Formats: sequence, C-alpha cells, structure tokens
Amino acid sequence: MTKPSFTSALIVGTGPGLSASLARLFAKNGLKVAVAARQTDKLADLAKETGASLHACNAVDPKQVADLFAAVETKQGAPDVVVYNASARVRGALVDLDPEEVRRAVEISGFGGFLVSQQAAKRMLPKNHGAIFLTGATAGVKGFALSSTFAMGKFALRGLAQSMARELSPKGIHVAHFVIDGGIRSASRAVPDNSPDSLLDPNAIAETYWATLMQHRSSWSWEIEVRPWVEKF
Repeated sequence: MTKPSFTSALIVGTGPGLSASLARLFAKNGLKVAVAARQTDKLADLAKETGASLHACNAVDPKQVADLFAAVETKQGAPDVVVYNASARVRGALVDLDPEEVRRAVEISGFGGFLVSQQAAKRMLPKNHGAIFLTGATAGVKGFALSSTFAMGKFALRGLAQSMARELSPKGIHVAHFVIDGGIRSASRAVPDNSPDSLLDPNAIAETYWATLMQHRSSWSWEIEVRPWVEKF
C-alpha cells in the first residue's frame, strides 16, 4: 500500500510544546517546515535545529494570514500539510467575563482556524492533495464550568473541522481534528513522580499526528482523541 507523500509543512501557533515536537518530526521525515506565531523571538533555537523558516503572524488578521501563506509558498512551495495549534482561554464566571477578552479568545481559537484553513484549501484544491490538521481540546466536546470562552472557541474549531472534512475529503484533502484530552508535559509542568505518564508527552502526540497523516485515504480519520492512560473519560 502506497503511503501518501508530503513535502512542505506549515505550523501556525507555534510554541515550545506540541508545535515544536511536530516541527522536529516533520523535518526528520524530510519535509520543509515553516513555523508561525505572533512572537517568534523564542523560536530561534527551534528554527536552527529543524531548518524551519520563521514567520510572525496574527492568525485572526485575514491579510496577515494571506501574506503568511504567500511567504511560505515563495520560500518552500505551497504547504501541503497545515497544522493550526493557536488557541486562547479566558477563565472565570460567566457574569464576570470581559466581552472584549472573550471576543479575542474565541477569534483565536475558532476564527483563526477558519482563516488558516481557507488559505490552505485554496492551495490544496487545485492539486486534490493535502492535509489540514486542527488541534482541539477536551473543551471542544465538553464545556466545563468557568470555561465558557474556551469551550466556545474549541466547539467552533471542531465544527469547522467536521464540516471541512465532509466538504474537502472527497476532493483529496485530509482534514482531521485532534482532541487533546489531558494536560501536556512541559518544562514548567513536570510529570509527578507518583504518577508516571500521567501527562501527555508532546513527542508522543506528534507521532499520532504523523500516523494520521500517513493514513491511506481508504481509511481516513476525521477525529482522533489522545489522552494519558490514567485520564478519566
């Protein structure tokens, strides 16, 4: 069975966790990589390690997103793998939330995903080939108390992914939504000694993205859940 082939990846909303792990894995497997974030000063080491190009972009600004894709296309060809990892949350009681902060957070989690997906699809449709992966969270399937803003944004992202999968999959574009159901291990969030593997390893999550990317089109997944073995459903 022939595995799908990809050459150029763009990761939007890049930080030191999952996005960095994805950049390393994509580069290891021979893809040219571009990483984008509002602030890129902390990504210099990652770029040097992976050979990735750095791009500053506000994902909720249509012009900046369009310019981002144009720049990546010029530098390494139109990306045939696009991952949207940006999100924002505002936690608090419903009656206490600042409407403008809520608007901004929902735009980052949901509207930004639309803008990035739209630019990706425009480039993938003529070739009937590509993959658009959206990073979700538990909040996209289950709204928690004091977390209405995050739930709104992630529910929107999940709905976008489901709709896009039905629209774009028959045209050769693999759309997948990843429910990250649990905390992710990081330098500031270590795994407790008395509970091994109780936090998601970002490298392990990245491997799941890669396995999904390599799926044969006869058995594409539109949604994948990942959670630590101790996480409750």
